[in-house]
Amino acid sequence: MVLAWMALGLGLALSSGLQAADIQNVRIWRAPDNTRLVFDLSGPAEHKLFTLSSPERIVIDIDNARFAAATDSLPLDNTPLTGLRSATRDGTGLRVVLDLSRVVNPKSFTLPPNQQYGHRLVLDLFDHEQPPEARQGITSSTPSAAPLGQPPARSAPQGGERDIIIAIDAGHGGEDPGAVGHRGAREKEVVLAISKKLKAMIDAQPGFKAELVRTGDYFIPLRKRTEIARKHNADLFVSIHADAFTRASAFGASVFALSDRGATSETARLLADRENRSDLIGGVGGVSLENKDQVLASVLLDLSMTATLSASLDVGQLVLSNIGQVNPLHKRRVEQAGFMVLKSPDIPSILVETGFISNPGEAQKLVTQSHQQALARAIYSGIKDYFHRSPPPGTRIAAMKASGRLQALGPREHTVRRGDTLSMIATRYDVSLSSLRQANKLGNDEIRVGQILTVPAGSMLVQNEP
Repeated sequence: MVLAWMALGLGLALSSGLQAADIQNVRIWRAPDNTRLVFDLSGPAEHKLFTLSSPERIVIDIDNARFAAATDSLPLDNTPLTGLRSATRDGTGLRVVLDLSRVVNPKSFTLPPNQQYGHRLVLDLFDHEQPPEARQGITSSTPSAAPLGQPPARSAPQGGERDIIIAIDAGHGGEDPGAVGHRGAREKEVVLAISKKLKAMIDAQPGFKAELVRTGDYFIPLRKRTEIARKHNADLFVSIHADAFTRASAFGASVFALSDRGATSETARLLADRENRSDLIGGVGGVSLENKDQVLASVLLDLSMTATLSASLDVGQLVLSNIGQVNPLHKRRVEQAGFMVLKSPDIPSILVETGFISNPGEAQKLVTQSHQQALARAIYSGIKDYFHRSPPPGTRIAAMKASGRLQALGPREHTVRRGDTLSMIATRYDVSLSSLRQANKLGNDEIRVGQILTVPAGSMLVQNEP
């Protein structure tokens, strides 16, 4: 009798477990080269995936599950999906069929619960490869070889000097919200807004061009972020984030470069990976490691890493100093850590933590347009200052500096006219709002007609006289 009750209890437990993998919701994101479909589950699940042709379909079999999600309003436009249907399979299982308009390369995996979602089944549908020049409007060009111990040079287009390219990486995205802070502020949304404002500022500066690594709300794997920057022949990679900590009192912005320990481990990883070694160093860095022994390959890679890290620290300190004018700093020096997105041997890279979104006060500021604009301008000013001091050879900025058209300016004066605002004046002279306030000892942004303001030192492009 006891055994019978035990068997019945086990059966009930298994029966209740049958309902633990119900599909409760379906979400979808479109990225430039793939579509991500996420099934929110009520519990862990085992699944199998296979494809069918004529017509193209993807079939997902999930053990012990039911489909309880509404899918009528799924945004299928601009995706390979034309429909989604489901049916019971073998009594307790579930079969989900995705109807497709074209062939894709599917990949599926499960994710454990996080602070925002429970168990998930993720399906990535990768578009078939296109020629490199057709992807995201990227044109192919091979950088010229760099002297040993210097970051690799990027080739200039025919007929003139090239722009300095800044790759801006908004952290997280899509299924990965990043840190979720006070009143539901989400890191992925805050940093994308800052990134777009930063791009607009950089694009407006002669001799500079910005490329967004992530242009919308979708996820990009960490290593692919640096690959996208490399395809754009970026001179600098800037990853933008918002920090979080267990203590809500933690505050302040930070700037990171790669740590020595991180660089060393990445060197070992690159040398062990023949394909990455060829792509990163031979195809892009201008220094081929083919037919080189491991010792020489290690020396060449270390030299590239050392020069790139030095440049990262220099630009990082200028960015940090400018951020310190608009936001409290967590540390007053550039910190170093082994962030995956910083591990490029050929592109100077920094990671900017714009503040602690877990801090209620900082989260309230981070979601405002005005603070996002101020942070973007501070990052932009640091980047511009660095490249005005050290422009890469073959760039328009280097040519301007050599010809005397790029001049450093001392403090200037501006007489306030009717309709002027402090923000407009800061934009006109390409200085930060905080530095303008500080130079004039202003407690707020109120100014009056006829008031003479001191404009802080900076640099500008001097146009040739006709």
